[in-house]
Amino acid sequence: MTLFIDPPVWPAHGTLFSHLVSDGSLQELRLFARAAGVPDRAFDLDHYDVPAERYDELVAAGAVRVEGGDLARRLAGSGLRVSGAERNRAKRAALLTRWDGLWADPGPAHKAGEELVNRWREPHRVYHSTLHLAVALDALDSIAAQTRASERVLWRARLALWFHDAVHDGVARQDEERSAALVAELLGPLAGSEVSSEDVDEIARLVMVTADHGPAPDDVVGGLVSDADLAVLGGSPAVYTRYTRQVRAEYCDVPDPLFRSGRSQVLRTLLAGAPLFRTAPGAARWELTTETNLRAELALLSAYRRDGPM
Repeated sequence: MTLFIDPPVWPAHGTLFSHLVSDGSLQELRLFARAAGVPDRAFDLDHYDVPAERYDELVAAGAVRVEGGDLARRLAGSGLRVSGAERNRAKRAALLTRWDGLWADPGPAHKAGEELVNRWREPHRVYHSTLHLAVALDALDSIAAQTRASERVLWRARLALWFHDAVHDGVARQDEERSAALVAELLGPLAGSEVSSEDVDEIARLVMVTADHGPAPDDVVGGLVSDADLAVLGGSPAVYTRYTRQVRAEYCDVPDPLFRSGRSQVLRTLLAGAPLFRTAPGAARWELTTETNLRAELALLSAYRRDGPM
């Protein structure tokens, strides 16, 4: 993999910035940036924004100088690019507008929305980012109209997606438990206005559904939340490949053999739990493509273990 940097011509915060990208590996990009002392907070979905004062140093460390247009073309060809439309939906302002739209009177709940967006924007995240939140919310919207769920049920499902990875430290189940506890912390003070204690309990329960994605057959709202969270697995081959690279980068410090072993086990568990999608519209939209994607990734991981890097 090769890393590229364009000239520092992008103005912001009283200085000029360059973009640092990879032509194929977000993991290598993150490891390079960390080794060079570039903070994780400089990462912006598919690239790092680095100030002009770091340009020569990063070139000396191995980043290849290219012009802005060339860098954009290389990023587009890398399979890592996040499109402008995706980026706009994942922006702080867009997400807060979406959050405020969940409330008849958004004023009392707005602070909770800001807290959640701040959590989704934490610098250690690569996959579990504001982009994942926006994609999951869009996925729910795409199947909600094909169910008989009431508006209150869908409201709870959307709130559950806002909370489901609000805590993400990479510790299975503990993250979901802490995210579920956050529901009461942030929504509890709103009780008596638009939120009841029953709402708080149900939203917390739905957050926990995402720990194993195994809602009961009659749990319609749990199925909606689970399906929306897993929708990325049913993306196009390009979208799925980008997702796998985001996941690898998020755990970039895990040694390759350990990561491949753990990831392979995750994939086998998902395939053994088929059908993964618990609503009829979710299964129709994503099930077959998901199985194809999971099996292709598992085969690639197996080939890597057998033959080394391909």
